[in-house]
Amino acid sequence: MAATATATESQTPWHLRGNWAPVQDEMTETELLVDGLIPPQLEGVYIRTGPNPQSGSSPHWFSGDGMVHGVRLSQGSAEWYRNRFVQTPNVTDGISSEAVDLGDLSRGSANTHVVAHAGKILCLEEGHWPWAIDSELNTVGYENFSGKLKTSMTAHPKICPETGELLAFSYFSFEQPFITYHRISSDGLLIQSEGIEIPNMVMMHDFNATRNYVIFMDLPLLLDLSLIETGVPFRFDASAGARLGVMPRNGTNADVRWFEIDPCYVFHPVNAYDKDEKIVIHVSRQPEAFSSSSDDYTEVGRLWKWTIDLSLGTVTEEQIDDRPGDFGRVADKVVGLDAHYGYLMAMAGEGNSEEPVYGSALWKYNLHTGECWEHYLGETVRGGEPVFAPDPNSDGEDEGWIIAIVHDEGKNSSKLIIVDAQDFGADPVAVVHLPRRVPYGAHGSWIPDSAVK
Repeated sequence: MAATATATESQTPWHLRGNWAPVQDEMTETELLVDGLIPPQLEGVYIRTGPNPQSGSSPHWFSGDGMVHGVRLSQGSAEWYRNRFVQTPNVTDGISSEAVDLGDLSRGSANTHVVAHAGKILCLEEGHWPWAIDSELNTVGYENFSGKLKTSMTAHPKICPETGELLAFSYFSFEQPFITYHRISSDGLLIQSEGIEIPNMVMMHDFNATRNYVIFMDLPLLLDLSLIETGVPFRFDASAGARLGVMPRNGTNADVRWFEIDPCYVFHPVNAYDKDEKIVIHVSRQPEAFSSSSDDYTEVGRLWKWTIDLSLGTVTEEQIDDRPGDFGRVADKVVGLDAHYGYLMAMAGEGNSEEPVYGSALWKYNLHTGECWEHYLGETVRGGEPVFAPDPNSDGEDEGWIIAIVHDEGKNSSKLIIVDAQDFGADPVAVVHLPRRVPYGAHGSWIPDSAVK
């Protein structure tokens, strides 16, 4: 029996086994064990989403149904943990995650990111419209900005801390323009949509925004329809070249200036800013992605800096550190501005093409000097995206806490950790032990009560 079980396990795709495997039930737990002291300044809810096929199966990790996991913090207590499927048509109609309908923009999975904007909480993925939920994790419905959004929308929009605008784009177009840029006002109105022409349809998972510009990353992860049955029909082709496209935030296709860089791939930038005719972008850069298949994870990213000199028309590319890391974030108040600090999750298992491996550390970087501090999670603990939650009573950029859901492979248990961002190497100030295994997921946000209507 043991040999048979082992053989069956080895035939199961990596994203359907271990702590990648989906959980099928929804639960609410109000009696949570907490070690340490939860800062009473934290009034809100941490929400993270991730692919979690309701049917128990999907062709690729990226295509599973969205399940949100949330922990509400208030008055120094962890009031509840909840997990809920986002009630998209794929879930409510019982449609298998084996099929992804790109023709119907309402059939999203909401499985990649969660952001709060204009009083709404949006669950995002890049092939469809966002889906809105409330702060209790109940599904509200899809969001197409009063019918004005005619394309899909990225899972990684940028919210300007100065204007409140949400800047976004779509790359799911099989004809020109391959990119559509969207600008959404602080009160949630879609006020600009612009087509951007690039030579090929590429997987543009993320992009960059500064006070004055948006920067598109035309990197050579190209559409390959021969891979359509894999769920992610893109393949790396360095011969297509790589470029950064700089456009004023209210610009058009004619305004874009393109700057060639060395071929590479970036799933996630950390931040970008502009100053004195220069644009500085910190990214988690990897040499390539999906080179042999859409399940090829042999390469992981490192922190790099790109400096675009608009006056000279040049780009300087510089590796900042050799530590493998991704899922980079900065404090929301400095998105698109000259941030001092960035936070990344360690990656591990380089050269292992079987699955991505989340590492056992979180990194805090001084983006000006390259100095790095480590928060070690434990030998058997695997990390999650480090999300910054500011102290509402303070103004400093790193005066607050890093929140993440992590998983202990040795105990098969998950927990939410709260780390003092100014004492990053110390033990968490609080640990909320979660009542269930939380599968490895994607992205999320700390959403203070003040951000939601």
